[in-house]
Amino acid sequence: MNVLLNVAVVRPVFIWGAPGIGKSSLVEQFANELGLSCVSLLGSQLAPEDIIGVPQIIDGKSVFCPPRIIAQEKPYCLFLDELNACSQEVQKSFYSLIHDRRIGEYFLPDGSIVIGAGNRTQDNAIVKPMSSALINRMFHVELIASPRDWLEWAGANNIHQYILEYIGLRPDHLWRQPPKTEEPFSTPRSWHLLSDALHSFGNTINDKQLEILASGCLSPQHAVQFRAFIKQIRNRYVLARMIKGEQNWPSKPEDRDALYFLAQSFRTQLVKELPPDKSKLSSHTIELSLRAKAMMRDLANISLEIAQMTVAAPDDPNEKSLLPDWFLVELVRDLPKLAEKKSGK
Repeated sequence: MNVLLNVAVVRPVFIWGAPGIGKSSLVEQFANELGLSCVSLLGSQLAPEDIIGVPQIIDGKSVFCPPRIIAQEKPYCLFLDELNACSQEVQKSFYSLIHDRRIGEYFLPDGSIVIGAGNRTQDNAIVKPMSSALINRMFHVELIASPRDWLEWAGANNIHQYILEYIGLRPDHLWRQPPKTEEPFSTPRSWHLLSDALHSFGNTINDKQLEILASGCLSPQHAVQFRAFIKQIRNRYVLARMIKGEQNWPSKPEDRDALYFLAQSFRTQLVKELPPDKSKLSSHTIELSLRAKAMMRDLANISLEIAQMTVAAPDDPNEKSLLPDWFLVELVRDLPKLAEKKSGK
C-alpha cells in the first residue's frame, strides 16, 4: 500500500501477482483511501475501440470519442486488470493512456491515477507477452500473500471465525501456487468464498456439507485439514491445553483426521518458537522442547505414521519451514523409531 500511496500518484504502476491474491481488493482499498472512485476494466475482455472509442464526424473532421466510463470529468482511479492478458492491439491502445494520460483529445482529469495488474507466467493463467514499450511505461511491483496483513483485513471484513482461527494457526495455508491440473487451490479469494458459504449455511452445517464447501474452494490438502480443524473445535481439542498437559491427543480411530491436523499445527508452532541455535534457548523454549518430546512419544504410540510425518521434512516445496536440527537429533535419539521410515527399516 505504501508503494501505491507514494508512486501511483505520480506514475502508472503495474502490480504482478498470482490469481486470487488480492490485487483488485488492494487497488479498490487504495482508491477509497484517496477518496477516488475506481473504474475497473478487464483487459482480457476488451477490444481496441473499448479504449480509444469510435470515430464521429464533427464539423467535417473525424474525432474519436472515448467511452463514457473512461471519459469522466472528476479525477478517478483507472484500474486496468489483466492488462497482460489482452491482445497486442489492445495493449497498443493503452500506450497514450498510460504514458500521456490521454485518449485522442481527451485527457484524464488532474489527480487521476492509472494502475495495471496481471498474473505471472508461472501461475498457469491467461498471460500474453507485454511489449517492452508498454512495460517501460510503468513502475512494476510484485504482490505476495501476507497472512498477517490478510488476517488484519479479514478481521474487519466479517470473514468467518473458523477461517480466522485456522489461518492464524496455519498461515502457510493462506495461499498455494496454482496447480497445473484443473482443481481448486487456496488463495485469499478462495478463503473469502468459503467464508461467505459458511456464513450462508450457518451453525447447522453438517460434516458432509462442510466437506463439499471446503473441497470446492481450497487445495485438496488444505480442505482435508480445515475439516479436521473444525472437527477438533467441535470436539473441544485445544492444542494449547495439550502443550500444558491438560489434554491428551485424540486417540479414537474416527478422530484420526483431527489428530493429523493437531500434529501438523503442533509442528508449525515448534518451527515458529524453537530457535535454530540451541544456545539461544530461553526458559520458555526449554520447557516447550521437553514437553514436545513427551508429546511426540505419546503421538507415536497412537500413530507412528503421523508422528513420523510430523518430524519429517515437508514434501510440499511451498513449505520451507523445518524443525531445528538440534531438536530432531535429540528427538530421534530418545525415539529412534521416528527415523525408521527414513532409514527404510
